[in-house]
Amino acid sequence: MSEARLDVIEGGLGHAARHRDETPREPRIAAGLPPSVALFLLDAVLLALAWPALLAFGHVLPHATAGGWIALLLYPAAMLASLYALGLYRRDMLLETRKALARLPLAIGLGGAAALVANAALALAPGETGMREPAWLFSAALGCGSATGAVARVAFYGLRRRGLFRRRVLVIGAGRRAWDLVWMLGKEGRGVHYQFVFIHDPVFGEIDPRLADAAAGPILPAKTRGVLDVAQRFGAEQIIVAPDERRGMDLDVLLACKIAGFPVKQYLDFVEKEIRRIDLKRLELGWLLYAEGFQFGLINRALKRLLDLTVSLVLLACFAPFLLAAGLAIKLDDGGPVFYRQERVSRHGRVFRIMKLRTMRIDAERQGAVWAARQDARITRIGKFLRRTRIDEMPQVFNVLSGAMSLVGPRPERPNFVTMLAGQLPLYHERHAVKAGLTGWAQINYPYGASIDDARSKLSYDLYYVKNFNILFDLLIIAQTLRVVLWPGGVR
Repeated sequence: MSEARLDVIEGGLGHAARHRDETPREPRIAAGLPPSVALFLLDAVLLALAWPALLAFGHVLPHATAGGWIALLLYPAAMLASLYALGLYRRDMLLETRKALARLPLAIGLGGAAALVANAALALAPGETGMREPAWLFSAALGCGSATGAVARVAFYGLRRRGLFRRRVLVIGAGRRAWDLVWMLGKEGRGVHYQFVFIHDPVFGEIDPRLADAAAGPILPAKTRGVLDVAQRFGAEQIIVAPDERRGMDLDVLLACKIAGFPVKQYLDFVEKEIRRIDLKRLELGWLLYAEGFQFGLINRALKRLLDLTVSLVLLACFAPFLLAAGLAIKLDDGGPVFYRQERVSRHGRVFRIMKLRTMRIDAERQGAVWAARQDARITRIGKFLRRTRIDEMPQVFNVLSGAMSLVGPRPERPNFVTMLAGQLPLYHERHAVKAGLTGWAQINYPYGASIDDARSKLSYDLYYVKNFNILFDLLIIAQTLRVVLWPGGVR
């Protein structure tokens, strides 16, 4: 490496160190807290403080019955659920202020409506009248939601601009794997601003020129100064081990960093946590073998089955009228069958017959099975609406009730597609360690796919779900499914 190049690199680290010294160090809670969680907590605190104060100011509390009290207390929860359901905590909303503020009024309106519905439902209970001022309740809900939502976001974006969610990351390696890390965090990270410093040694492989071209951060020769010294000068909050070649790497140096209090993580561990999928491009079976996860114990499976039965019965009761109306519309449209049954693959490769409302022409597969596309010409007029609203998926609750499927899991594919994909994508069969789902992590995170590359991308989400399988994750996915149903553009 040339002397001029080394001067530039050292200058870059010096600038980073000076920036660290001149900028107050953010609290550790900010460094480790995802921005979406921080904004959610900010909303929750402001609602918890403002809502009771507003009701007391309006002299509403003394008039509330026991049921009315419950309705009042449910409002903050309803507002938070509404904000979440409409995607106000998504990465793009955290990065684009105008987009978030444009969607905020709808979320506030839904929260206020939820307060009214809760009040009306509780008023039906024996001896209850609910709130006697429903109009005042709705107005107060809108005012409270508008004020707290706006204040929370103005404060959040102001703090973000001041670097509250900046994270300083020291990367061991400056090759292709390091570039993949930078690229994926920039594209799929959780709204955190990352500052990088790279330490490279020739034994790690070649430097990826894209790192220098993108000005991702200074690249320091490993022999110039110690890793621990760089971590201390840079103020690193995380050390990521990401060399293309690990042979010759000094593990004693990394151990010294860990003992000194710097968290040290492997590339795959860090990427999985930050982008919430598994990087199949750099996947190592040894890592997958020893990593935590894959908890399919009896308690987890029993809770999942209980959730499946409970939610499926509720969905069936709520959507029965819509199913009847949709069936009638399909019949009147072209006179063909209402339901569509097809073989699909679920847990352990078991084949079952999935049930859906028919959304395509009767002769849609006269030339054989093909992947469905977003703008598929085979979809009928009624089918476009049913797919957009997800009503066509509702008959699958019968598959869930029978035990062939679950509410949450990888998308069930046709046996011939499974055979083809398993022959081209390593670990494809591992997605069948759990039951296929009506919705899933891949479905809410990746668009329609009709290629091997799309299938590989969706597999990265499916394997993440299988690895991190638990009932709380299922509840999160169900909540996000509700969001994309209410605000189309997510579930596939």
